[in-house]
This record gives sequence, C-alpha cells and structure tokens, in this order.
Amino acid sequence: VQLQASGGGLVQPGGSLRLSCVASGLRLGLDHYTIGWFRQAPGKEREGVSCISSSAGTPYYTDSVKGRFTISVEAANNTVFLQMRTLKPEDTAVYYCATLEGWTDCSKASDYDYWGQGTLVTVSS
Repeated sequence: VQLQASGGGLVQPGGSLRLSCVASGLRLGLDHYTIGWFRQAPGKEREGVSCISSSAGTPYYTDSVKGRFTISVEAANNTVFLQMRTLKPEDTAVYYCATLEGWTDCSKASDYDYWGQGTLVTVSS
C-alpha cells in the first residue's frame, strides 16, 4: 500500500485548500480500510484531523475542524480528499494521510500502518 498526499500551500486566514491522497495497493470502495488525515505542527504531537472508511461511511472530525473541513472518497480515482475552509493560522502544519485495514477512528496515529509523505499547509497573512 502506498499513499501520495498533495495540495498543500500558503493561504491567507479565511481561505480554502483541498488536499488529495491517492492510494495504490488497495481499492477504495471495495476493500475495508480506514483513511485518515493527520497533521503535525512544529513542536507538537501528530493529531488526527479526520478519517473515513474506504466505503465512505460516517466520517470523523476532531472538534477544532468540525464545520470547516470535509473528508470525502472518490473511489473511481482511488482518492480521498480533505476540503479545508475558513482556515486559521492554527491549522498550519504538515498534513499526512494514512491508512490501516479495518475501521478505527483517528485518535491514535500509532494505529495506522501506511503513511503518505506529508504536505505542508501554511495559513498566514
């Protein structure tokens, strides 16, 4: 299994970005995996942001992003998106997508077996 994350960049507060995570070695919509987005800011621990099952079940969001971020699955392209709106400076971090077989939430990064390379999101004026 391999994951390729992209879509990060520099955006002003209040702006939007869409992150993409292309998966290979598994079939979204068919295989039973959890896809999660995590982030790590300088000097902080990696935290779970949002996750969803590969069959696009009920998503999970950490409280700080509820109502602003949306996770979605595009099975045809084996891609998971994280649409981020109303971005705040505290959203600045390296964002990673990760996966494991089966279902879990995003509370423990150590549960996840496969990781993408990370994409940097900087929210600043």
